[in-house]
Parts: sequence; structure tokens; C-alpha cells
Amino acid sequence: MKLQNPRDFLAGLLFMAFGGAALLMSHGYVIGTAARMGPGYFPRALGILLVVLGALLSLRGFRPSLEPQPEWRWRPLGVVLVGVALFALTAQWLGLVLAGLALVFVSSAASPEFRWKEALASGVIQGAATVAVF
Repeated sequence: MKLQNPRDFLAGLLFMAFGGAALLMSHGYVIGTAARMGPGYFPRALGILLVVLGALLSLRGFRPSLEPQPEWRWRPLGVVLVGVALFALTAQWLGLVLAGLALVFVSSAASPEFRWKEALASGVIQGAATVAVF
């Protein structure tokens, strides 16, 4: 078998790594039953789902693809990472709502179809939802 789609294969490996880490970290916790879930029930279930999903995604990397693979784009990745870092650095001082607004606004700039009014509206809606939930 020849690897046809390395992105799917590597994404599957990443999912399996996170799932394996969740399984390792939840190893010492009591699982319980579906009726009386223990502290290890959800992390273990999530870990198993991630491992299975990752295995399926990795296997998909060996399937031939008729469509050409898009080239790697670094700018969107960098912009989203800057948005997340900005959120992490400002959440304590600005609060969850304003830091979330900044995160949505900055991360929206990763799209080539970025419009500042739409990004601001999305951030405001997300902030309102945050206030409503928390």
C-alpha cells in the first residue's frame, strides 16, 4: 500500500496521539457505569473515540485521491495561532468576553474573504453567547 494522502494520514496520527494521551491520563480514574459515571468515564470514552477516528482517518490516507492536494498555506495557520495566543495573554486582564472578541476578530483575518464588519459582528454574537452561558 502506498501513501496517497499524507495530510489525512498525519491528521489521523495526531488524533490517535491525543486519544492515547487521554487514555493514559484517565487510566487511574474510576470508570463507573453509564448510569453512575465515574471521573474516568468521559475521558476514556473520548480517548477511545479519538483513537478510532484517527485510525479511520489514517487508513483514508492510503486511498487514492482524484483531486489534487492543495498546497500548504502558512499565513492562515499563523494568524489563528496569533489569535489564540492573544486570547491566552489577555483573558485575565480583559475578561472572557473582550478576549473572546479579540480572538474571533483576529482569527477571522486568516480567511481571504475577511470583512471587518462581519468579524466584529461574529465576535459580538460570541460575546453575547458567552455572557448568556456563563
